Amino acid sequence: MNIPGWLWIATVTGLIAVIVVDLVIVDRRPHAFGPKEAARWVVFYVALAVAFGGFLYLTFGATFAAQFAAGYLTEYALSVDNLFVFLVIMTSFAVPAVYQHRVLLIGIVIALILRAILILLGAELLSRFSWMFFAFGALLLFTAWKLWFGQNADPDPQGNALIRLVSRTMPTVPTYHGHRLTVRLDGRRALTPMALVILAIGTTDLIFALDSIPAVLGITQEAYLVFAANAFALMGLRQLYFLLSGLIQRLRYLSHGLAIILAFIGLKMVLEALHETWAVPLPTIPIWFSLLFIITVLTGAALASLWHSDESQR
Repeated sequence: MNIPGWLWIATVTGLIAVIVVDLVIVDRRPHAFGPKEAARWVVFYVALAVAFGGFLYLTFGATFAAQFAAGYLTEYALSVDNLFVFLVIMTSFAVPAVYQHRVLLIGIVIALILRAILILLGAELLSRFSWMFFAFGALLLFTAWKLWFGQNADPDPQGNALIRLVSRTMPTVPTYHGHRLTVRLDGRRALTPMALVILAIGTTDLIFALDSIPAVLGITQEAYLVFAANAFALMGLRQLYFLLSGLIQRLRYLSHGLAIILAFIGLKMVLEALHETWAVPLPTIPIWFSLLFIITVLTGAALASLWHSDESQR
């Protein structure tokens, strides 16, 4: 897949345009997002991802479009599982409801920049060192095992080493001052809780990226597609947070579904590595089957969660 420079520029420019629209138009009047408004924006961002997939299909063919779709679904599903941690961070820092959208927006922009660096690094490692397929595959299988048995402990936002370092080395104030990141205190510039929570969201997401990026790299090694899948998933994550914040606890079997998907992708990477590196006559998993498998598992996990929730309420 030969990606011209203008397409990279156009993609990044489009992402910046969406961020500007959010900051200038959507967030011009800070307010608490309701379910209806959040649902409209979720549909909008999903439609954007579908349109981008259509563009890939027309420009590069069905294989790359399917790789993007599988990567996007995997990344989005893993992001949904991370929403609970965002909720914990928001509660820990007592973020007012009217400012939560801005916190998520800027925090996710930081996360996207950090993820872009990891994606380029991961793609380069896979292209240079074939044994990295085994390493990434083993990492995904280990993560799947932790998810299945509930040992994937959520990080404590107050235990974020960077947040502790910033709090110790820079002056801070305990109260919010609107959406300002800094205020002047005794003649010195001090950080507000708004700055700390944005930093916590952005850097905590990096922890999850260590699992999710290898998962998407297991589907496609095209850095552009991995970046696009992450970007579309993250940009639509904010509104999904407001839509599902009251339903996250009901997604009882999502972690089990994600564990199955991660184990599947990890096995896929190992099989491909054995096939390509040592010419072991093992079957490889086609991308159409990967996409179908991911959709089936996610649908099954969602339906099982809803069924269990309905049964427990009877």
